[in-house]
Amino acid sequence: ILPKYIKKSKSKLITILFEHGFHDKLAHIVPVIILYLVAPLFNEYGEFIIKAAAIYFIIALVNILTSLLDSINELYKQFEISKTRPITPILQIVKVVLFIIAGILLIATFIGEKKPFTLLGGIGALSAVFSLVFKDPILGFVAGVQLTSTDMLRVGDIITVPKYKAEGTVTEIGLTTISLQGFDKMTITLPSYSLITDSFTNYRGMQDSGGRRFRRTFYLDINTIKPCSKEDIDEFSKIDYLNEYIINRREKLLNSLPANISEEDIVKEMGLTNIEILRVCAQNYLENHPEIRKDMMLLVRQLSPEDKGIPIEIYAFTDTTAWVMYERIQEEILDHVYHLASKLGLGLYQNPSARDIRLLASSKE
Repeated sequence: ILPKYIKKSKSKLITILFEHGFHDKLAHIVPVIILYLVAPLFNEYGEFIIKAAAIYFIIALVNILTSLLDSINELYKQFEISKTRPITPILQIVKVVLFIIAGILLIATFIGEKKPFTLLGGIGALSAVFSLVFKDPILGFVAGVQLTSTDMLRVGDIITVPKYKAEGTVTEIGLTTISLQGFDKMTITLPSYSLITDSFTNYRGMQDSGGRRFRRTFYLDINTIKPCSKEDIDEFSKIDYLNEYIINRREKLLNSLPANISEEDIVKEMGLTNIEILRVCAQNYLENHPEIRKDMMLLVRQLSPEDKGIPIEIYAFTDTTAWVMYERIQEEILDHVYHLASKLGLGLYQNPSARDIRLLASSKE
């Protein structure tokens, strides 16, 4: 009758309780009560039966409460708030307290102690041992409270933990462990306190904004930087996004130059270089790219020269946080910029290889 009622019931809690066997565990209370009531009929064995019934009752009650806590946790996970305020660590703490109280009651019942909590005085002497044995649960408890109370971590967050070389999506925040699902679907388990004692990166802000940062730096060979001639400017004017920039640069300059100045002198006064052309073209390319966020930081800048050459940094945000799409957009932009640098006569720096050294030696011969 009960299973049929459960199937017809629209209550999620009743269904979940049934799935966790709550009704089966609850049924164990009835024989305990009957056994306790008939114990006096067994004369000299009555006290032993009462003690056995009390022990059985404590164990049954713990099973019932554990099943109830598991059902509450599963029901809570079906609500959206569970992603920001998980109660799994709290319920695990309640279970630990429940088991401790049950253990004390079992020992007291077994030895016939009428005041069970007087046993806590003796347990105090073992606190040092317990602190060593249960070091991880204690540290995990403190870390779990900090992580959830300060909203440092939520279920569904994508995090990176450099110390453990772990990266993935948080699937569960437990009492002593944090479970991640890697991008390759592997499960990664980390101690909770490691996220408090060591640094980790949380990409929640990126997910909430809907844009993922794209930041790349490449180096240009300083020996390939040169001023632009008239022929170069005529050629570069054919490149997308550059024609308007060159025209505006020329018109601003003409206002301060004599009317009879030659075209070659105008070009010299403009002072355009191929590295400037690269930077402007890359900037305009990003501003017109359909998959780059225009409402977030977007720039192409030149950094301080180094022994590797002149660094050019591209800083922008894609309009997606999906990994595969992000990598595709990033590669597409870099391919375009590398091709443009080659077209402008700019050499990309790389450390010389053995092949380069052999070619240099053979050219001298």
